[in-house]
Amino acid sequence: MDILVLALLVLAVVLVVLGAKRVPQGMEYTVERFGRYTRTLRPGLNLIVPVIDQIGRRQNMMEQVVDVPSQEVITRDNAMVRVDGVVFFQVLDAPKASYEVNDLFRAILNLTMTNIRTVMGSMDLDELLSQRDHINSRLLAVVDDATTPWGIKVTRIEIKDIAPPRDLVDAMARQMKAERDKRAAILEAEGMRQSEVLKAEGEKRAAILQAEGDKEAAFREAEARERLAEAEARATEMVSQAIAKGDLNAINYFVAQRYTQALEKIASAENEKVIMVPLEASSLIGSLAGIGEIAKQTLGRKETE
Repeated sequence: MDILVLALLVLAVVLVVLGAKRVPQGMEYTVERFGRYTRTLRPGLNLIVPVIDQIGRRQNMMEQVVDVPSQEVITRDNAMVRVDGVVFFQVLDAPKASYEVNDLFRAILNLTMTNIRTVMGSMDLDELLSQRDHINSRLLAVVDDATTPWGIKVTRIEIKDIAPPRDLVDAMARQMKAERDKRAAILEAEGMRQSEVLKAEGEKRAAILQAEGDKEAAFREAEARERLAEAEARATEMVSQAIAKGDLNAINYFVAQRYTQALEKIASAENEKVIMVPLEASSLIGSLAGIGEIAKQTLGRKETE
């Protein structure tokens, strides 16, 4: 009897141990009863019916990553490139991920590789190299839609590397160098044109300033000539009035002035080196004396006034 009780206790302990299941955080287990799915065990301590129930699949519910190996892709313009990438996904429904697809990782990998060839094969090489974000978005939309029945969510697909053939790389390098040389030539020509424009603007400004200076000088010269003419007119008028009164000194002043101006013009001529002119010194001195008398008379009137 004691042996039977002991055996029953041992059997109960074994059944409890077999029925208690601990599920770690980030995992979910499926439970199968006689091979058929019945329920899902969440993280923590769970109990199942020993012998009848058993653990079916263990699914990682955390975000996972799958490396996409390098493969060759022919673009729309018949360029051969090698492409690799990476896929991030997360299991949302453990039963679907367990029973809707066999070998989930291989299915995701093959689906991604196939769609990479489809998406990138419909684009030109220049588009592949310049629109990587657009490629990632298209791949994500296609693969995520295809894997939805499997109970997973594809969060990201990233193209890691796009490697064109060596001859295409060299051709692109030459093209880039030609473009840089072209831009440099354009910038140099633009700089020269700008320099010529600035030089022309400077010359134009200088010519305007020179013309304004000449205009101002001509204006001042004309003003000076006008004042000189007014002074000569007043002097002539005064001499005329003096002559009308019978003042011989005024006549001498007028004659001496014209005489002196004529001598000045003769002496300043460039084609004359030696001047032989017969002069009557007494007449010139007398004229100068007459000028002195006029000056004294004028000064005497001003003092008297």
